[in-house]
Amino acid sequence: MIKKPITIKEIAKKLDLSISTVSRALHGHPSISLSTQQKVKQTAQEMDYEPNQAAIFFQKGKTFTIGVILPELAEAFFSTAISAIEDIAYKKNYTILLAQSHDEEDREKQLVEKMKNNRVDGLLVSVAKRTSNFDHFDQLKKYNIPVVFFDRIPPLKNIHSVACNIETGSVEAVNYLLKRGHRSIGLINGPSTLIASGQRKEGYIKALHKNRLKFDPTLIVNCDLSETSTNEALEILLSHKRKPTAIVTFNDYVSAFAIKHAFKSGLNPNHAIEFVSYANSPVIGFMDHPPVASVEQFPTIQGQKAIDTLLDILNADETEETPAFYKIVIESQLVESNKR
Repeated sequence: MIKKPITIKEIAKKLDLSISTVSRALHGHPSISLSTQQKVKQTAQEMDYEPNQAAIFFQKGKTFTIGVILPELAEAFFSTAISAIEDIAYKKNYTILLAQSHDEEDREKQLVEKMKNNRVDGLLVSVAKRTSNFDHFDQLKKYNIPVVFFDRIPPLKNIHSVACNIETGSVEAVNYLLKRGHRSIGLINGPSTLIASGQRKEGYIKALHKNRLKFDPTLIVNCDLSETSTNEALEILLSHKRKPTAIVTFNDYVSAFAIKHAFKSGLNPNHAIEFVSYANSPVIGFMDHPPVASVEQFPTIQGQKAIDTLLDILNADETEETPAFYKIVIESQLVESNKR
């Protein structure tokens, strides 16, 4: 037979006190003497009393739960970021409700709805690569649920965001390849719906212009970040009349797909053709022929900044002056493979 939980009413009856007195004593209210507080707390412990968290949350108007929606937890970047997020949440007595969109727009929409129904206090989100409509995030404003986007930021105005400076990383990547003697450099970019894809492109173009080189838009090919799409993008570049001797790829996984396919095509990566990628993830250390360099995007720092920003928003005093929208940018850093 399941034992019913002990209530404040039963503690009050045993001590011959009012329910309000017991409640105040359990919460350490200054109007209740220390001796009474001690007696009530000791009795509560003896009776195996457990506070009704739902009632406490209702009283405070919070659930102390933060939702996190990521594209793929299997990716080293996101697993590192969530570890940093959980560490800070734990210290601040918040619980993390984690979900993966698997880069699907419909799944992301459903997860946002479920997070809302579970009454999370706020959301941390890295958007799915296939998401092109972001109305589901706008709906959260009605319920006063703040959202902080990190790493993969949607192309929206008036949002809180934490991201790496991808444009300067792209400039570094192209400059690095130019110094290695390359003059025809391709770019296998990500989906056009991601701000990060635009930033990669802008940095790529800026570096070429600064070095007085002509920009050829046909040397940029977008992909959906899958292996099949990456292979198709590589084939387009390899058949180009200005066949590139170096390629910048959207991330380390795209680089791994491209290098694997280059081998199958009879090319010797890092000899016949060189690659530079983004993320500087551990996967590089397991590759026989890693990219010659990768742009570090600091997932731990992004995760920390994202949850710190959300907690600032959640805990802000209404009388305090806070920025209308936080936009935190972390500088990226190009790391050569032999210097990892």
